[in-house]
Parts: sequence; C-alpha cells; structure tokens
Amino acid sequence: MDSVFKALADPTRRLLLDQLRGCDGQTLRELCQHLDMARQSVTQHLNILVQANLVTAVRRGRERLHYLNPVPIQEIGARWISSFDEPRLHAINAIKHQAEEYAMTDEPTPVPDYVYVTYIRAGAEQVWRALTDADLTARYWGHANVSDWQPGSAWEHRRTDGSGKADVVGRVLETEFPSRLVITFDDAPDAESPGEPSVVTFLVEPHQDIVRLTVTHENLRDQKMRAEISAGWPAVLANLKSMLETGEVLPQAPWEMSGAHA
Repeated sequence: MDSVFKALADPTRRLLLDQLRGCDGQTLRELCQHLDMARQSVTQHLNILVQANLVTAVRRGRERLHYLNPVPIQEIGARWISSFDEPRLHAINAIKHQAEEYAMTDEPTPVPDYVYVTYIRAGAEQVWRALTDADLTARYWGHANVSDWQPGSAWEHRRTDGSGKADVVGRVLETEFPSRLVITFDDAPDAESPGEPSVVTFLVEPHQDIVRLTVTHENLRDQKMRAEISAGWPAVLANLKSMLETGEVLPQAPWEMSGAHA
C-alpha cells in the first residue's frame, strides 16, 4: 500500500489517473497531449502508476494502451472509509450521479474496454486449465465453461443446476496454449435483436514462479454492461486465484456472467 500512496502523492500522476477515468485505454501520445512535459517524464510517471498497480499497460502492436485499475484505491476505501461513513457517502454519490445524468446530452459515448490484471502463484498450464476445464470453472465461477477450445468452435457458460442452460455463449477466436485465449462473449443469447458480441482475451504470462493473468473485455455494448463486468471479473479472478493457491474457493456467491444475473 506504500507504493499506492507514493504514486498518488504526485499531482501529475493524479492527473493521469483522472484522464484515464475520463477515457480509458489511452496511448502515451494521447496522455501527453494534456501535459506540458516531455514524453520521457510522462513515461516515468506512468511506470510508477503501473508498479503501484493503479494503471495496467497492455501492448497492442507498436503502442501501449493504459487502463485505470481502481482496485488499490477501493482497498483504501474499504480499510478507512467503508466501516465509518459508507451509507452517507453512497447517498452523496447517488445525488452526484443523478445530477450528472441530467446534464448529459443524448449523444452516445463510446464505452471503454475493461482490463483487469491479477498475479497468481501457479504455473501457466495450471492457469490455462482453470480457465478451460468445465469442472474447475464450475467450482470457482458457478458456471461450467464448455468447449473443445479450438479456433472456430462454440463455447458455453452453462449453469450447474442441472438445467444445462447457457447464460453466455460464444466462439473461440484464438487459442495459443498456454498463453493466449480469445473468445466472443454474448451474454444475451436469447435476445430478439442481439447485437455484436463483446470479445474477451485471456493473456497468461509466466514470470519465475508466478503468473500474470490479464483479462481484456472489448466491444462492450453500453455502460451498464461495463459496470456489471467491472464488478464481476474481480470476483471471478479472486476466486480462481484462491482456488489455485490454496485449494479453496472464497466464501462468497460466484458471479454469474449473464447481464440478467450480474
């Protein structure tokens, strides 16, 4: 937590976080447009934010995209705020959000991609199996992910209540065992007018005896879906991490990936 406070102590780094809060997934060039300093200096500030886990950097081709990771700040809030004035602060936030909604225009705004990073003390093949084995996903996710995981194959996020119903369906786009899995993600398979499905990428990067797992969720249809997955992915991945590191899942209700149940 010391690294988080150190990162937040600098006004330039707070400004960078504000920029990413307004528009996630920006490149270094885009972030530099709002700062009167050299690119090298901005890079140094971003590296400190990445080291504090406040920003996640994802490489796309020759560019690096930067995403806000609010989890460390949420942990600070949980430690020093939630047990004291949380009800009153929630009420204030609700009034603020309502006022902001009234001030918004009817013009649609793009929904930024969602990126989440976690570190797991396990091997890359263990993490891959946890992502693709139906029995394991049923254990920590509450749904069984069923597929042969070959490019072009279908996959289903099936309930474990015996009904066999799939709350999410999709196609496998890319498979690079044990480092990269890309799938389409349709959380409204029974909708009368389904839109384009979103896309989820799992990137497994081993480092010594731990693994860095990056989940990127793209092509989100609206802010409601982004809010739902922003609550869901951390819960799912925390459960996955606990299962691989301790053999036990966390004592909480598993997240259901369907928008109707999130």
